Amino acid sequence: MTVTPDSWPAQWPAAQCDVVVDGKPFDARDPALNLPSEMIPTPVDSLPGLVSEVRANWLRTAGASGTGVSDGPGARSLAFRKQQLRQLALLTKDHELRIAGALARDLHKGLHQARITEINILHTEIADALSNLDSWVGDTKVSGLGLQFMSDAAAIRHDPLGVVLVIGAWNYPFLLALAPLVAAIAAGNAAVIKPSEMAPTVAQLLAELIPQYLDPRYYRVVNGAVPETTALLKEQFDHIFYTGNGAVGQIVMTAAAKHLTPVTLELGGKSPTIVHDSVDINETAKLITFGKYLNAGQTCVAPDYVLCPRKLQEPLVAAIQETIAKFYGADPQQSPDYGRIVTDRHFERLSSLLRPFDAPDHDAKIHGHVVIGGLKTADRATRYIPPTVVADVTLDSVLMRDELFGPILPIVPIDDNAPEWARACFSDGARADSTMVQAAAILRTKLRESPLALYVFSRNSSATQWLLDHTRSGGVCVNDVIMHMVPCGLPFGGVGGSGMGAYHGKFGFDRLSHQRAVLARSPRLAFVQQIRYPPWHDRILKIVGWLAFKRVV
Repeated sequence: MTVTPDSWPAQWPAAQCDVVVDGKPFDARDPALNLPSEMIPTPVDSLPGLVSEVRANWLRTAGASGTGVSDGPGARSLAFRKQQLRQLALLTKDHELRIAGALARDLHKGLHQARITEINILHTEIADALSNLDSWVGDTKVSGLGLQFMSDAAAIRHDPLGVVLVIGAWNYPFLLALAPLVAAIAAGNAAVIKPSEMAPTVAQLLAELIPQYLDPRYYRVVNGAVPETTALLKEQFDHIFYTGNGAVGQIVMTAAAKHLTPVTLELGGKSPTIVHDSVDINETAKLITFGKYLNAGQTCVAPDYVLCPRKLQEPLVAAIQETIAKFYGADPQQSPDYGRIVTDRHFERLSSLLRPFDAPDHDAKIHGHVVIGGLKTADRATRYIPPTVVADVTLDSVLMRDELFGPILPIVPIDDNAPEWARACFSDGARADSTMVQAAAILRTKLRESPLALYVFSRNSSATQWLLDHTRSGGVCVNDVIMHMVPCGLPFGGVGGSGMGAYHGKFGFDRLSHQRAVLARSPRLAFVQQIRYPPWHDRILKIVGWLAFKRVV
């Protein structure tokens, strides 16, 4: 069985091609790019042998224990890790236009967007690892362990885990398959990469290119859909790194439990955007519009909905509408920078959310109303849904139940004065800012979510600090959106229902390493150790307690 990418709709805008590369227009439909015409699944019956072979290769070069940094050949070798990271960078450089073409075919991403949101971020991850790997792999010396250890040497080693399974996501299919691989390589692991079948052109391109650039003894690509993923999850790995939705995350975690395999789950959730009345509304609208409609809203950290004072709703909507026109023109369907919904199934899911707003019996006073976009200009043939804003949304709206993952932005207006129920949620609620109290109370009691991202637009630093103290999320970005996940020096990951574990930069290296404690005892104070042997009496126990233990009372 093969999976064929959706044919490039003839109605997609010609402006998609109006990017000049090396003096000539870049055309993602150019046959010279030689993009795969289909994704070829890996035979299911070959997967146990494939995983076993990768593990055997890793263990063979890693020695009996399979740990540590080796000077010899193999995935543990520091020189080998660096060489493979450089090869991954070279793959991206050599085939940048093919990668961009594949992203355009699967998601209608333009060349600039492909570079900014996937290719350049991966280069940054690789460069950061190469610049810091010498210090990351070195033993971390530990001191201050107490009097009885004063002459000993203590350290923490950063040992590889073994074979890592990376299950990528379709919304950023190149980056989310390879950024975890950067961490795996840097940490000295082998890896099996399972790209998303919903971006089949990218998946097949990775299956073609990775064996050409990375050592196939340690790094293999498996393509396919549910049967192949299910088969992989039956195998024993040393870590599973999954990016996707929570429902599949539960399946991954259940499968991992059979082998006691640790997991990193990068999930999602309804990431709220809270707008305080102290902000510049035009700049705020520009940032929200960028984050929400990037990749047609199919971003795990996209602003899912807005909470703002009722008096700000109308000017915010007007500013968003003006910004949409600036970003994507009068008709976003003709913009080279506006994406498409990934599949017909996802298009139908989003359409079903908007369809009730067009119904004759729809009560806008109860459920809200579409003020920008909507289904009237949507196009099923090209899976186009325009940038959409729904105002006056209530918390019991269908739009507030699950993560939207599309170009639909609900605005939930809140009262100028926080109601008593909201203030009663917090011991210090009576004295706190009204907007922040209501936002925190809604997150805690109504939505009960720990989103992947929390966005706060405010010039009131004390109100912002109060909100951060009374909410929980994977990450926070103040006066911007999405950008908190860009720097390698900040961890990116979820909490609660939005995931577990973090990566990027050293955080990814640490996540895919075993922190191994080593204590090397010195013979110089061996006589002191004699007091720990029986027979014991009160005087000895007092000395042992003074040397070895600490007490606060």
